[in-house]
Order: sequence, then structure tokens, then C-alpha cells
Amino acid sequence: MIRIFRHYLPKGLLILGLSEMLVLWGALYAGVVLRSGSSSAASYAHTMSNGKAFLFIVVMLIVMTAFGLYQRDLKEGQWGYFPRLLVSLSLGFIVFCLFVPLVPSLILPPPILAYVVLVALCGTMLTRLLYIAIVGRAAINRQVLVLGTGRRARAVQALAKGTPGHPGFHVVGFVPCGEKENGQEGQVLRQQRSLSVLAKDNRVTEIVVGSRDRRMTLPINELLECKLSGVRVMDLTTFFERESGRIELESLNASWLVFADGFQQSLIKTWVKRAFDIVASTVLLILCLPVMMLTALFIKLEDNGPVFYRQNRVGQGHRPFALLKFRSMRVNAEKDGAPQWAAKNDQRVTRLGGLIRKVRIDELPQALNVLRGDMSFVGPRPERPFFVNQLTESIPYYSYRHTIKPGITGWAQVRYPYGASVEDAVEKLKYDLYYVKNNSLFLDLIILFQTLQVLIFQDGAR
Repeated sequence: MIRIFRHYLPKGLLILGLSEMLVLWGALYAGVVLRSGSSSAASYAHTMSNGKAFLFIVVMLIVMTAFGLYQRDLKEGQWGYFPRLLVSLSLGFIVFCLFVPLVPSLILPPPILAYVVLVALCGTMLTRLLYIAIVGRAAINRQVLVLGTGRRARAVQALAKGTPGHPGFHVVGFVPCGEKENGQEGQVLRQQRSLSVLAKDNRVTEIVVGSRDRRMTLPINELLECKLSGVRVMDLTTFFERESGRIELESLNASWLVFADGFQQSLIKTWVKRAFDIVASTVLLILCLPVMMLTALFIKLEDNGPVFYRQNRVGQGHRPFALLKFRSMRVNAEKDGAPQWAAKNDQRVTRLGGLIRKVRIDELPQALNVLRGDMSFVGPRPERPFFVNQLTESIPYYSYRHTIKPGITGWAQVRYPYGASVEDAVEKLKYDLYYVKNNSLFLDLIILFQTLQVLIFQDGAR
């Protein structure tokens, strides 16, 4: 893992992105040679250095990112890369063809561009095949020893498989550390030797401390010896944060929150985020204005009810505000006065409402909430006061998600399906706490790109 602005990025995905940048750059010249011959390639080289190559690479990488080709996990598994690769490069080709009349000086002619995209497709597919092979080997080389045998420690086993964008690891075993042993899968290693010898004999690359009671049972001197010999030693909560992009509540304690890095909200950071919010919301409103006008018209025509729906939500510092959305439910959907979680195939949703919810058009008016300062463009999803009170009482640390402004989109929204129960709220809180701890402009941009993928594949719409 590489940490950039406190956000963990799989090293393999970063290398993959840089490699595919080179492949796209090389495809420009290879495509010209195939279409026009080597003599024409030399004449194109000068013009491409003035902008064509840069524009081609940037647009293609944006489209590929929007199709989820640089995310940690794919529902289809690692072989799901290839159909997405075909569709994303084809879409990139269409985008360039549409904009040729607007900026002919920056875009290659379609006949040449077709060869370039074909070479790029072959090159990126070969790169992905090599990447899959390397990721599989990297998983074998990661040997993890867990100190502890309780339920918290055993949760490490669930992460061992890894994801297409991040290699897994092999759990060497679990070393008892004072707590009651758990009989789940995984080998319990009796410590008849020192921890450092045990680590050396099993070629351990990392030790995860999963024991909750550390006052009397934690072998500090042996752990220090392991660390000095080159074995990485990591707390269980930090390990989960790095490997899964979330903060595991079962392994979380208040002392970790106090001493962990992050949770920083400086004045400069606040100003930068506010400037980003204003720019992003303004651009969104301008680009989507025709869609919003048509949506308002169709809502009015469907049942002659109000176009917008205002609902009280809880914002930063637990302050309530009126969230603005396009109305997707019938009038008086909660006339009995009891708030309800949104459900799949919800009978309260109108026909048009079901459509605009799937593509998230109903949330576009929230850009006005962002401009007013009630929300940020990226942040934890704002919930209704009724549910916030309920969840705060039942879920530890839930109130901490209100230390920053809520957002239209967020880390939990792009990493977890639509939440419509207390159990879902617990899972989403793990990602919200990760964002509260590590939020930055860099992470906001990553979330925006992944939001495009959610919109394209309609993940979690309800």
C-alpha cells in the first residue's frame, strides 16, 4: 500500500495506472504507423507533443476510471476488467469523434484514431493480464501472523482473499495472547519458541496485533525484536483501515481515535474544500440544467404534485437543515407520520420517481444545499433526525460522522450498497469514519470518479 494524503492506495493499482499511461502514449504513435506509415508518424509526432497526446491520455484515463477500472474490487472479479475495458475505450473513441468539429487541432482524425484505440485496447489488455499474474504472486509473498485468537483477531482471515485491485495475503497462523481461543478456521500456533524465531521460520512479513487486553499479556520486547529484524508490526484497527478502506468498529477503541493520525480540520483545508464545493456544484447545475428542467416538468405532469421535496436532515455539528430533492414519492407518502427506511421496490415511489432514483437525478437539487453551505459535495450521507437519534443510541461512535459537513456523494456511498437498515448503517459508518479521519481534496476526487461508476452501473439505487 502507498499512502497519499493519508488515503491508502494499492501499490499495484498505482503502477497499473502509470503503465497504462505509457501504453496509451505508445498507442498514439503505433496507431499512426499502422494507418499512415512510418513517414507520416514522424510528421504527427510534433503536433501530438503540442496537446493531442496529453488530451487523448487524460480523456481515456478519465473514462476508464469512471468504468471502475482502477478500483479495489469488482463484482465480476478480476476478469471483469476486460469487458469494461472494451466499453470504456469504445466510449472514449465516440467522445473524440463527437468533438472533432469543435477542436480539430487537438484531436486526431477518426480513421487514425480508430487504429490508435485498437492498439490501445490490445496493449491495455496485455497489461492487465500481466497485472493479474503479478497480483497473484504478490499475495503468495505476503505472510501475516496474527497475535491473538479471539473474534477480533479472527476477522483478519476474512480479508486474506483480497480483491482484484489489491492482492490478498496468507495467514500463517494465530498466536494465543491471553484471551479465550476461538475455534474458527485458521491454525493456532503454540508459542514454544520466541515470536521472532516463529516469524523467521514461517517467513512472516507482517504481524497484526489483534489482542484487546494488552496490559499484561502483550509481548512488547518480542514484538520490538521482530520489528528491528524487518517484520512490520501493526495494530488490528490500522490493518483493517489499510486493507479495506474502512475503520472496523469491533476492533476500535477510543485511545486509537485519540492517538491515530488524521481527523484534522485546518482553516486552509476548510477554505479549499469550500472552494471545491462551490466550483463543483456550479458546474453540476450548469451541465444538468436541461435535465433538471425536464425532470421538473415530468414530475408536475405525472400527478400535479410539488416538484421539490424538502426533508429535515442532520448536518455538521448535529444542526438540522432542509434537504432539497426532486420528489420521487407520491404526495403524503408518510401521512401516518412514522419515518420509514427506503425499501427495494418501495410502493411509495412513483413511476417517474423510480427512474430518477436509479440514475440519481432526484439528488441534483442538493447542489443548491451545497451552495448554501448546508452540505459539502463529498461527505457522509445526511440522515433524518429520527434515524440519527435511533442510530446514535445503538451504534458506538455514530455521532462522530457529524463532525464534518454531509455530502451529496461520499466514501460510504461508492463503497457500500444503499443502506436501508440499522445493520447497513453500521457498515456504512465504517466507511464514513474512514472519510472523517482521512478526508482531503485528493480523496474527494477519487470519490467523484467512483461516483461516475456508480451512476453508470446503477449500484445501490433504490
